[in-house]
Parts: sequence; C-alpha cells; structure tokens
Amino acid sequence: MTLNAIIKDTAADPDACVIWLHGLGANGHDFEPIVPELGLPANSAIRFIFPHAPQIAVTVNGGHRMPAWYDIMAMNIEREVDERQLRVSARAIQALIEQQIALGIDSRRIILAGFSQGGAVAYEAALSFDKPLGGLVAMSTYLATADSLERHAANAALPIQVLHGTRDAVVPELLGTRACQQLKLWGYTPQFHNYNMEHSVCGAEITDISRFFSQCLGLKSGEE
Repeated sequence: MTLNAIIKDTAADPDACVIWLHGLGANGHDFEPIVPELGLPANSAIRFIFPHAPQIAVTVNGGHRMPAWYDIMAMNIEREVDERQLRVSARAIQALIEQQIALGIDSRRIILAGFSQGGAVAYEAALSFDKPLGGLVAMSTYLATADSLERHAANAALPIQVLHGTRDAVVPELLGTRACQQLKLWGYTPQFHNYNMEHSVCGAEITDISRFFSQCLGLKSGEE
C-alpha cells in the first residue's frame, strides 16, 4: 500500500523528520496546523509528513467507508481490531521511513507520532522497525497489537512519550496506562503525561510534545 501524504519542511535541506498519523475519519490535514504551534527553534530543519489513511469500511461505524488505518469490529475496552490491516498500514508507514532514509535523513532523526488509531499503527511500525528511530509519540491511543507485536532489537531503547486525556470517553485513559505498563515490561521507559481533556489535543500537550521532539533531536534554541 502506497500512502499519499502532506509534506511540510520547516527549512531547506531538512536533517530530521516527523511522520504524524491522524485518527479515525480524519486525514493528513488534521495535524498540519500543529507545526507552527510546536514553537521549535527557528534554525531547525525538520520535514513533517502527514499521511492520509486509505478509505475502508469500518464495522463500528455501520460499515461506512471512511479514512481508517484498520477496521474496528467492537468498541469494548479490549478493542477488537483487524490486526492484519493494522500491520499493512504499519508497513506502509515503514516504507515512508525508508524513503526518508534514502533521501539522506538518519533513521535516528526520524520520529513517529500518532493520534488514536494512528497511534496504534505508530506503536506497531516503530517497535518492529529494523533500524533505530529517534522517538515515538503515542497520543490518546492504545497498544492494539500487544500480544502479537514482533519487536526489533534495533528499537529496544526507543524514547517513547505516551499522552492521554483524563476525560477521554473514546479511548479511555486506562488503555494509555495499560500500554505504558506493557512497554515497561518490555524494558522501555516511557514518559507519561495526562491532561484534563477529552479525546482531543490541548496546549499543554503540544508543549510537552515540543519538548520531547527537542530532546530526541538535540534541538537548542539559538543554536548555530
């Protein structure tokens, strides 16, 4: 599967890349406006890629076709999802990573970020990738493939940030904390932040994401 995507470079000749996955029913434009809100150093050169999920039928939405990374068959707390479709989407994201590596960006300067469904795909894509990545941001999401994910040693020490709303009725915060618990069992040390919000994004969260990006990429304000 080849994905169409929005690409925004903050400066010429980017030496880092963020691939950001939207949630169910949205598209790549959903997080495009977040780039200036991050307030990253003006002298940083980062390529932001916002891929569009394919149009598929989604069972929990009456079988209507909409942008989705995979089908959801049941919205119970355990989340019954089509893992095959999820892995197809994860491989498509990994293909985007490989394209950026081929263009000269070091894999260790590539970060994956994902919201809700996009976060579940980002978990799968990042933890199974065979080259070390720079970081992973999991927003209002869950570890859908915890029982089947084939982790690669290349990303055994991947920096991970898990973010969730305390009033999220779509993806309960419990699923975010469960993901953190599983990550710790696997040997990761995820950063966890929660916010007084629903299934959305807030200003404090954007500030935390910006700080995480700067940590992962070694960005310093005013650096020559």
